[in-house]
Parts: sequence; structure tokens; C-alpha cells
Amino acid sequence: MTDAQATLGGVTVSRAAAGTRWLQLLLGFIIMMTISSPQYVWTLFTGAFQKSTGALLSEVQWTITILIVIQTWLSPLQGWLVDRFGPKMLIGLGALLSGLGWVASSYVTTLWGLYATYGLICGIGTGIVYIGIVGLMVKWFPDRRGFAAGVVAAGYGFGAIFTTFPIDDMIKSAGHQQTLLTFGIIFAIVGVLASLFLRAPRSSEVMPAAALTQMATSRDATPGEMLKTPVFWLMFVMFTMMSTGGLMVITQFTSFAKSFGIDAKTMVTIAGFTLAAIPAALTFDRVTNGLTRPFFGWVSDTIGRENTMGLAFILEGIAIWLMLQYRTDPYMLVLLSGLVFFGWGEIFSLFPSTLTDTFGTKNATTNYGFLYMAQGIGSILGAPVAAMIFEKSGS
Repeated sequence: MTDAQATLGGVTVSRAAAGTRWLQLLLGFIIMMTISSPQYVWTLFTGAFQKSTGALLSEVQWTITILIVIQTWLSPLQGWLVDRFGPKMLIGLGALLSGLGWVASSYVTTLWGLYATYGLICGIGTGIVYIGIVGLMVKWFPDRRGFAAGVVAAGYGFGAIFTTFPIDDMIKSAGHQQTLLTFGIIFAIVGVLASLFLRAPRSSEVMPAAALTQMATSRDATPGEMLKTPVFWLMFVMFTMMSTGGLMVITQFTSFAKSFGIDAKTMVTIAGFTLAAIPAALTFDRVTNGLTRPFFGWVSDTIGRENTMGLAFILEGIAIWLMLQYRTDPYMLVLLSGLVFFGWGEIFSLFPSTLTDTFGTKNATTNYGFLYMAQGIGSILGAPVAAMIFEKSGS
């Protein structure tokens, strides 16, 4: 093998191509970080939006449902557009819209204005970016699909690690409007700049189909063919159930914590540092939610997707049960909420890689768009439906 060559899964390709795909993975990770806050720090804004709009919690929670429904249910169309026109333009547009959604929502004082800005605009933007980045990475890494999908999905999970405390502090010091304006501009600029260097792989830069026969199917199914198979709908139901539990915790965490007697004034001491319990939990959750995606993606590349799903899903059920048992203990709530997210976030690496293994790479972005719609159903069950149950039961 010459200095200009490298080995991918036992197949020799140019060393430049091997380096390019890792650069693409890094860019995808960065862009995913810029679109994560609209979903993952949403819970910090719910109280402010209730006051500014005069709406009930369940009414405000429809905002995050609209965001996720738009993000997921438009993803087949968005995936097709990315496949048709290339990742650079579409993903750059999505990053811009995601940031502008926050900027626009900083000016609204009505519930419908909130739905149109934070919900609709952010939903369109984050959807284009998410489906485009994941679809691009499973093409660049056919030999490590679980790991690659997990890394960029980790960017979506990790992004709010760096913003949770700054956003929480800025809301308290400058108000939610200035916070949305400032961070929305920052997210848009970083995301657009990174997207300028994205591109799809050339045929000479990825492993040939013959080399992948032991890892995945060489058959490329169209979306229509895929939708006729029972295995797709089984995966759709599984994705819906798993996303519901995690999204319920994400969107309702502040409300849940308050009902357990833990509010903005509750402090915890971790490793010698005294921190506010709720933002500490949200930050720790982002860490575990990010780590689980490449970790379980790598595990699935090693022991198989289905075996990994079984392990992760059992862990998630145990984690939620334990969190409820220790719900009034601030320290345990922080710790166990992190375990909940470690058992949940891996769905965003396991499902796209499993789907691509099963139905091929040619239509991977569009095909995953159809499966990703399941998270939209989970957002309805986990956000407004859960909020209505909470309001009616008082528990």
C-alpha cells in the first residue's frame, strides 16, 4: 500500500478520501450542535412563554410538538431535496432557518406567533439539517454506519451542553427575548459557515458494494418499496414508542421537577461544586445523551443492531422506573435523568444505520425521512398529551 492509499474495511481507497470523510464527519457534528438548542433547552423557556403569551402550559407545549412534527413529518421531502440538490445548499439553508426561528420568536407575544416562529421556522430548519447530515454520513461511512450516525447524532445531543448554563443565566439576567435573539444569531452564523464545506462522496471515495456484502444489503430499495415491507412498520412502531418516553422527559423536565419539589432555587453539590439542580441535570443529560449515540452505534457495528437495541431499550425502562422511585432527591434526579438519556439517545444512531443496512444507501436520506416521522408522533404523546395528563391528574 502506498503513502497515497488507506484501508477502509479491508478495501484500499485514496488516503485523501479517507481523510475527507473524517472532515465531513466533524463538520456534520458541528452543524448538528448549532440546531440542538431549540429542542433541548426548550424547557428553560416554557415559564417565560407562558407569561408573555398568557397561555397554559399545555398550550405552550404545542410549540415544541409543532417543531418536532415539522422537523420529522417533512423529512421525506427534505431528504429528497438534499439527495436532489446536494447537501451544501440545503443544509446551509436549514441552519439559517433554525437560527432565524429563535430570532423571530424573541419578538412574539402571542401563542400563534410562538407556534409560527419557534415551532414552524425552527422545525423546518432543524429538519433539513438533521435528515441531511445523517443521510450524508451513512453514505460516507458504509463500513461504520452505526458509529458515524451516532457521532453526528451526538452533536445534536451534545450541543446544549455548552448552551444550557449560559442560556439559563442570560434568561435570568437579560430576559428570554434577548437570549433568543443573541443565541439565534450565533447558531445561524456558525451553522451556515460550516455547511459551505459539505459535499456528497464520489464513487471512488467509498467502499464498493461488493465489499459490503457481509455488513449490509447491496439492494437499494425505493421509498415505495420500503413502505410495503413489514420490517419498516415494525421499526416505525418501535421508534415511536422509544421517542415518546425520551421526549416526555425533555419537554416536561422542569415541570416534572417542580411537581417533585425541585425548583429553580434547589441546589445540588456535585464533585465539590454547588449548582442549581435543574440546569445541572439538563447539562448532565446532554452529556449522556451525546455519549450514548456513538457508543451504542459502535456496539451495534460489533454485536449487531438488534442485540444492541435489546440492551439499550431494557436500560431505558429501568432508568425511568428508578428516576420515579427517587424523584424527590435532587442529587438522584440529576444522576438518574442522565441514565434515562443514556438509554434513550441511542435510537438516533441505531435506527438510521439499521434502516440503511436493510434498504441500501442510494435512497438512504429519503428513506430515513419516512422513519424519522415516528418521532413526530412521539412528540405529540410526550409533550401536549403528557402535559394534559399532568394538568388533569395534578401528578
